[in-house]
Amino acid sequence: MSLPLSPAGWVAAAKRGWGLHQLADPAFRGLWDTPPPGEWVALHCATTGLDAQRDEITAIAAVRIVGDRLLTSQRLQCVVRPQRAVSDDSVRQHGLRGQDLAAGLPVDDAMRRLLHFIGPRPIVGYYLDFDRAVLNRAALPLLGVPLPQPGIDVSALYHDWQFRQLPPHQQQGNVAIDLRFATLLRTLGLPERDTHDALGHAVMAGLAFVKLRRILGL
Repeated sequence: MSLPLSPAGWVAAAKRGWGLHQLADPAFRGLWDTPPPGEWVALHCATTGLDAQRDEITAIAAVRIVGDRLLTSQRLQCVVRPQRAVSDDSVRQHGLRGQDLAAGLPVDDAMRRLLHFIGPRPIVGYYLDFDRAVLNRAALPLLGVPLPQPGIDVSALYHDWQFRQLPPHQQQGNVAIDLRFATLLRTLGLPERDTHDALGHAVMAGLAFVKLRRILGL
């Protein structure tokens, strides 16, 4: 006899049922499966600009994490052909010019590859809300619903760790914690790597997640 579901279990079951009911393409049913234990996917998106509601994806990189290991041999990299021009800021940040993107994948093809690569695994990223927002816009035509996988924001984990180290009197006030990616990596003692391309950013976010899991005992 199966045990009754907890309140959290009921919520999860209801979300799964709703998502599958709304799903536009049954080929993606596996996104709602139980994720493999101890597995995540670190990802990063390059975009034409910094407006999550308007700008488009120009590159996607994702790397699998299993336990305490970042499996760089199990990765996905896509250059994506956007409909709009890339901003100068985006070119400076990611190094992808209009001519570099001309041979990129259509966004639907890139999203299909990404969704099958991630599967039901939780998604890890630095300031993940931005990436999820642009990915949700690209995924909606394929899924009919936003991405169902849970997300873990590395900057939030880092903030929790740094906050715990503050003296009790400082924890009562509004203490600004430096959440810049370079500061985060340096404080964690991670090796320097080029984070200007999507793969480098995804790899470093994954390494930061592995280190913070160990520090926080997650």
